Formats: sequence, structure tokens, C-alpha cells
Amino acid sequence: MSESIITEKIVKNIIERRNREIHKGDCGRILIAAGSRGMAGAAVLSARGALRSGAGLVQLSVPEEIFPIVQTGVMEATCLTESLDRTDLSRFDAAAAGPGLGDSKESVDKVKRLLEDFDGPLVLDADGLNIAAKEELFPLMKARKGRLIITPHMGEARRLMGKDFSKEMTRDRLARALCEKTGAITVLKGAGTVVAAGGEKAYTNTTGNPGMATGGAGDVLTGIIVSLCGQKHRDGRPIEPFEAAIAGVYIHGLAGDLAAEDKGEYGLVAGDIAQYTAFAVKKILEES
Repeated sequence: MSESIITEKIVKNIIERRNREIHKGDCGRILIAAGSRGMAGAAVLSARGALRSGAGLVQLSVPEEIFPIVQTGVMEATCLTESLDRTDLSRFDAAAAGPGLGDSKESVDKVKRLLEDFDGPLVLDADGLNIAAKEELFPLMKARKGRLIITPHMGEARRLMGKDFSKEMTRDRLARALCEKTGAITVLKGAGTVVAAGGEKAYTNTTGNPGMATGGAGDVLTGIIVSLCGQKHRDGRPIEPFEAAIAGVYIHGLAGDLAAEDKGEYGLVAGDIAQYTAFAVKKILEES
């Protein structure tokens, strides 16, 4: 597997101007399982990231007690009133699980249900990854055959690798090892985020800045990637999960760069990244 870098030229081949005749259903129906008591903001940020990167419809599977917070924080999204066990998953184009989810039995059940029963692209982040590591869900992950994206930071990567983790691994080697263990497209977050998939070239991102080292930034990234997984190319072809991961990390970093130009790195917060995601996509399309 050779290595490359993610450039705007690559992303322009993934993010394209939309046909005038499309409607919201054509832009991706997204499910995000996120949030818990005290962590409603994670659900809000992931939903904002999804919507600002073009998702047509976003539904959130969150505990009912945080419905008011979530509905106020992202009024364009809707909350699922039924248990995920009773939800018809076939109506969604892509799904994500993990931001602020916690490790309750209900959260574990949500992650397992999505891994086992959802046929579309699935993004696992944060507590979704911690649950996968603790419950040793690797057989379920590997069975998804390329339809799974994981987005660990270094701590989550260490938990996923367990005894196979080595401090001597380079970032690209660690990303490849995670691909092998989980069967998933791996987005190893950090300075120079690495995107890797089995049998594919590994890519290193070229956007982003130190101001993005702030709580909630990863939640926004999850939203962006799952949003792109549910969208299509101009000719109607689905955006493939590996393409979504590559474009997603670039857009996320570019949004952070645009926000930092306006607010500076020290004052940058995750909500700024979500807001500037729209401007990042606009910039890419205007230069196409």
C-alpha cells in the first residue's frame, strides 16, 4: 500500500455541484446515534456537521431526556421517539454512532444493532469505538466488508489494538493495523490525519491547525463523514465510504482553517468548525 496526500484536486472529484432538480431526499437521509445525559452537545455538533456538509435529512437517536436541548441546539434535525430496536433502518442512506453516547446497556445495544442490521455505510466514533473495544465486537466489524468507517484518536486506537498496540508504530502503520484488525476504513485523527483502507493507498490530510485541538471537533468530523456517505456524485453514483472519509477530513480541516483566519486558533471552538464547514464546501465548489 503506497501513500499520498489529500489535496483539493482530489476532493473536487468527490464533492461536485448539485443538479438543480434534486430534493432533500436525494441529499442523504442520515441517522446519528449520539448523546447522553451531560453530553447532549456531542449530538448537536455531529448533526450540525452533517447538515452543514450537505445532508438532506438528519435524525438523531438520543435519550428522550435531552430532546429539548438537542432540538434547540439543531432545529433542522429531528429526534427519534422510538427505540432504535423498533426503527426501520432501511430508510437511512448512512448512519453514525458514538459521539457522547456513553456506555450504558442501551448504548451498547444501539452499536450492536447498527453493526448487525444496518446495510448502509456506518461511521463509528468516540464511545462507539470504546464499546467496540470493550465488548470485542471485531467479528461484527469485519463482517461489514468495507462499509464501516472508524475515526479514532490515539487513545481510542490504543484501546482498539489492545495488546497489539506498539508505541513504535508510525501513524500510517497504526492506521493500517487498525484496518486489518477491524476490517474498517480507518481515519486516524491528529496532526496529519491518516485515512487508510485495506488494499487501498493511505492518504495523509493537508488541512487543519492546532486550534482544532478542542472538545467536540471530532463530533463535527463524524457528522461530515456520515453526511458524505449518504450523498451522491452528480451522475447519481453513491459517494463511496473511502471517498467520504478522504473528502470529510479535508473539509473538516479546511473549515478549521477558515474559522482560525477569522477567530484565531486560541478562540476556536467546535461550533465554529461546524459553522465554517459550509464555507469550506463553498470554497471547494467555487474553485472547481
